Parts: sequence; structure tokens; C-alpha cells
Amino acid sequence: MDNYDIELNLEKAKLEQVENIISEETLSYVVKRKSISEHIVKYRKEAVEEFKDDEDKIAEYFDHERYISEEAFGMIDRKLKELTILREAPYFAKIVCREQDGHSDEEFYIGRFGLNRENDLEPVIVDWRAPVAALYYAGKLGKLSYKAPMGEVWMEVLQKRQFIIKKGKLEGMFDSSSEITDNILQMVLSKKAGDKLKDIIMTIQAEQDRLIRYDRNKTIVVDGVAGSGKTTIALHRVAYLLYNFRDVLQDKVLIIGPNNIFMDYISTVLPSLGETGIRQATFREFALDMIGNPGLVSYQDSMERIANSEKTCVEDWRYKESEEYVEALDKLIADLDENHFRIREVKYYGNVILSSEEIRRMFGDYFRSMPLFRRSKKIRRIIFSKIKDESWRLVNEIQRKHKEKMESMSEAEMEIEGNNLEFVRKNDIRDVVREAGNARKSLEWLENPSVLDIYNVFNAGRELAFHDLAPILYLSVKLEGMKVKEETKHIVIDEAQDFSALQFRVLQELTGCRSFTVVGDSNQRLMPSAGETAMNSLGSVLKGCEVENFKLRTSYRSTKQIMEFSNRFLKSDSIIPVVREGSAVEERDYDDVSMLIGDIGRKIAEYEKAGYESIALICRNMAEARAIGKLVREKTKIVIFDREDMIYKGGTAALPVYFAKGLEFDCVINIVTGSEEEKMKYVMATRALHEMCWYRIPEGGVKYVQQ
Repeated sequence: MDNYDIELNLEKAKLEQVENIISEETLSYVVKRKSISEHIVKYRKEAVEEFKDDEDKIAEYFDHERYISEEAFGMIDRKLKELTILREAPYFAKIVCREQDGHSDEEFYIGRFGLNRENDLEPVIVDWRAPVAALYYAGKLGKLSYKAPMGEVWMEVLQKRQFIIKKGKLEGMFDSSSEITDNILQMVLSKKAGDKLKDIIMTIQAEQDRLIRYDRNKTIVVDGVAGSGKTTIALHRVAYLLYNFRDVLQDKVLIIGPNNIFMDYISTVLPSLGETGIRQATFREFALDMIGNPGLVSYQDSMERIANSEKTCVEDWRYKESEEYVEALDKLIADLDENHFRIREVKYYGNVILSSEEIRRMFGDYFRSMPLFRRSKKIRRIIFSKIKDESWRLVNEIQRKHKEKMESMSEAEMEIEGNNLEFVRKNDIRDVVREAGNARKSLEWLENPSVLDIYNVFNAGRELAFHDLAPILYLSVKLEGMKVKEETKHIVIDEAQDFSALQFRVLQELTGCRSFTVVGDSNQRLMPSAGETAMNSLGSVLKGCEVENFKLRTSYRSTKQIMEFSNRFLKSDSIIPVVREGSAVEERDYDDVSMLIGDIGRKIAEYEKAGYESIALICRNMAEARAIGKLVREKTKIVIFDREDMIYKGGTAALPVYFAKGLEFDCVINIVTGSEEEKMKYVMATRALHEMCWYRIPEGGVKYVQQ
């Protein structure tokens, strides 16, 4: 028996030992959960019975110390879910380390979740997010350090071993002295699209791991080529930050993605890493939640106009991305500040209780730091208070005079004049109330207009589209002081290359957040731009943020052949592919529609026979996706993705390129006309993992297909 077999048997014995511990821990937690569950039910029954006539006492139960038991129940339930996952594959790697000046070696087995026996300080399995696990991802052996709570710890890494464990069985292992590549990386990269994101913790590269574990107080901007692991970095950074700083970040993380298809695509990743309940939204959803729907053109219609290069839409979009447009908004805000409210003195019974000059000072000096419409509300409350004070003074004066008059009269005079005096008193008070109402009504000039009405006038009454959301939010922030209700400590923005500077600014203004993870590919920007991609100049956009920019050029997504094909659409920053060989990209030109549809049908059948589970037919726009998709559907099963709220669960789908952004598929058939911009072609060319076709049809697209 050679050395490898001996080591393999030792590792199999270790795996069996760990699985026994997992079984013991699972049983222990099941018993604990049952005990706590019975305790909660018993105590609730007793509390409800004892205090059935006292609602306050029943409500007080939920603030009682027994509530801790319910929290413990939730923790145990979470731990049981983790143990269930660990049972399939307890760990995926091992490192052997020696502390500086130490004589004994330490072994750390690294898994998706950590496992500690009760009252045992030594971990059975180390969570991949734990500080010491960084040594595994560091990419080499020898003297390395990691950041622990007590400071930097130096160790000598003697061995780094990777395992292939499936359904509790050790199927193979590899020792590595460099980066996590070769056998296991190739194995994961060659998987179907649905499995890759979940299994990526096995193969996180050193450059990716450094970004995942980067200082939580920093804002990192990752501009990476397609397939470089940007989404992986973003989601695993969230999991890492929550694991290490849960007391600060729990329920305070927000993820912003490009569309609902993408959000659903990544929805299983964080739960697979043990994180649930994280707020996720598209920018559109986030904005509409703040301002309501102002009658917006759908996201799909906006993207169709961009995809079709409609001149008016493109020019409007480009202008609203520019700094010139932000300056125009700021000028509008300044003009409103100076000229909107026609300040008048406030009179009551003809007497001035607040002069124009006093109100002007409140607007211009005392409350200058407040947004204009909040300022006006405050000033309005102050004036109302002064009117109320003056009303009370007058009413008290009426009451005092009435009392004095009554006390000065004899019984006989009271008999004659009493009713009349009471009538006069009530009438005088009624006049005071009426005059107070008139004074308040005279303050109509102080009422705030609708921000949406202001923007519609500024926008010359044009139809509102997606790119109008950021300026409406900007005006709402600057004029009303709008803020989100939920506290937000960290924001993740994926596919950020299509974000404008104004979108970044309003997100920060609304949340007050100072820590971001921003990932995107400036080569994949589909939106018209007025200049440099905003995500690459966030240092001058975000206030109070320490911004650090990173470039990633190595792609782990596609085969060498697909990546080399994609490089033809890049002017710079060409993709460096991981050497994973595949078939050549199939390029064809078509003049005959029936031949095109026949070849698409045959290609889909070929992919399905090979066992591929996700196949995409990607077109420039929705019209082409529908037209071609309907013809293909006559020959084979295909779903046409013509709504953003559709959920992709595998199979064959026809969709426009803007819905495919950020997604990956086993195989892709691209339909191009030649009129697409290079960046659009680049997006289309970088969606496939294993196989890709590039079918060219004549200019005109839909007209050609429908003829």
C-alpha cells in the first residue's frame, strides 16, 4: 500500500469520526429542542390561564425572561439545519499549521459551517468564514498570517489538502502547494450552472478571498471581467461579515441587484451559507417603495428602447447620467429655496404676531440646515403655536373680564343681565376661534407642493422612465429629508456598471450608509453613459467612505474557447481564462428563417441529450426573443421570458440580453444582427459555461424572422 492509500484511509477514518460527532450533536440538539418546545408550550398555557383577564400581563409575557427560551429555540433550529447540511459533506479542506516557535502541529478541517462539541474549546470543523480559515485560501504554503480578534497571528502552513465528499463518502483528495486550482477547481467549473454558486467556497481563489475578508468599514469596488466571481465575492462577503460582525450588522444589510430574474437566481446562495432574512431589492423596487409608483414606464419598456437605440430615449438617458444634469437639479433646489415661498407677515385680529422678517430669518438662518419642505413644516408648526398661544391669551382675557363682571353684579342684576353676559362671552370666544382659523388659513402660501409635481414640471411633462427614479429620490431627499425606515449598515450593489452617480448618491443619502460592496464589469454596461462608469469614481461620489478599487481579469466561468471568442469585443482589459478546454464556438450566418429555426431546434436537442440543464436563446431585444422563441416552440419546449417577474428554474429559455445580464447558463445560442453595440455582444458572449453558438441573421431582426 503506497503513501496515498495510507493517507486516504486515515482521512476516511477521520470522516467517519466526524460524522459520528455530527450524529451525536444532532441528537443532542433534537432533545434540547423538544425540551424547550415543551417548556414554551407549558409556560404559555400557564401564562394565558393565569392572566386571561389581564391583557397587559399577557402582553408582558413577551418581554419576560422566558422569551429567551424562544430565542434559544430559534438558535437550535438553525443549528439543526446546519448539521443536516454538514452530514452530506462535513468539510472540503484541511490545513496543517504550526505556530511560530511551536513544536506541535495543528489540524484544521474547514467546512461550510463550524462545529464545536459542547464544552470543548477545539473545533471539530472550522467555519470557512472564521479568521484561521483564511490560511487555506491564501494560495501558498509557508509562513502566513491571519487577522484574529486579538491581532495578527503568524503560522507556518505545512499542508493544504482538498477533499471530494459526496453523501458522506470520501471520493478523493488532493494536496496542493499553490492556489486552489487543478483537480477540484476544474471539477467545480465543469458543473452545471445551478450548482456552481453553492459549491464555490471550495474554490475561492486568493484574490477573491482577500476581497471577501476585506475591512468591513471600507467600501470596495470590484470591476471584474465576466465570470471573474464578482457575485460570488459580493454574496460571500455578506456571509463573512455577518458571521464575524453579527451583533453590528444583523438585519442591517441591503442587497441591490439589476432585475428580479437575477435576484431569484442568487436567492438560494445566502441560505445555503446559513444566512436568511437579508433585504434584497432591485433599485426600481427600492425607489418605488419610497415614493410610490408615479406612473412609470416599465423596466422592460425602458430597456427595449435602449436595446433598440431609440435616439430620444438614449439622449435623455445620457443627459440624466451627466454631472450637468445633477447641477441642473441642484439649481432647481436652490431656486425653490430662494423663491418658492412668498413670505408674508402673520396677522391675528389685525395685529402682526410674526413679521415677514422674522419668518425670513427662520427660513434663511435658524433652520437653514433643514431640507426646505421640512423647514416649512417646522415654521408652520411654530406659527400655529403662536396663533394658539395668542388665542389662549385672548380667551383667558375674555374669561377674566366675564368673571369680574359677574362678581361685581348683585343677584337682581344677575337675574336681568346674566344670560346676556354668558351669550356675549361665548360669542367673543367664538370670534377668537374663527379669527384663529382665518389666521391659519392665511398660511396656505406655506403649504408644500408635491415633489413629483415639481419634477414633472422640471421634466417638461415627459413620460417617466426608470432613469427618472434617481432624480425624483434626489429631490425628495434634498427637499423633504426623506430617509429609509430600516437601519442600514452595509449595502451590496451587483451589476453596478449600469448605476449612475446619482443612484449611488441617493442610496447613501437615504440610508446614511458608509460601507458598500460594489461589483460590476464596466465592459458590460448596457445603459447609455455620459462619461466614465460611475462605479469606478465612487471616491468622489460617496461621502465619508474609504473607497478602494480592485480589478479582476481572470474568468472562471467559461471554457478557453468561449473566453477567447468574447475577447474580440473588448478594447482593453482582455479576459484571462482558466485553462478549461471545450468545443469551439459555432458561428453561422443565416438568410433562411426555416434553416435558422431548424438548427436552433437541433442544437437544443443536442444539448439536452448531453445532459445540460440550462439552455438560453439570447436575443438583442424582447421582440426578437418572442418572434424566434415562438417559432422554436413549435419544435421543442422553450419558455419565453417576457416579464421581469418570471422565475427561471432551468430548462430552455428565450430572453432579451438585458434579462440575461448577470446570469450564466450551461449552453447559450446567441442571435445577433450585427447592429448590436460591442458591449451588448460582450454580454451575450459571456453567459455560457460550456457550449455557445453565435448565429447571425440579417439586419432588421424581427422583420426578417416574421417575413
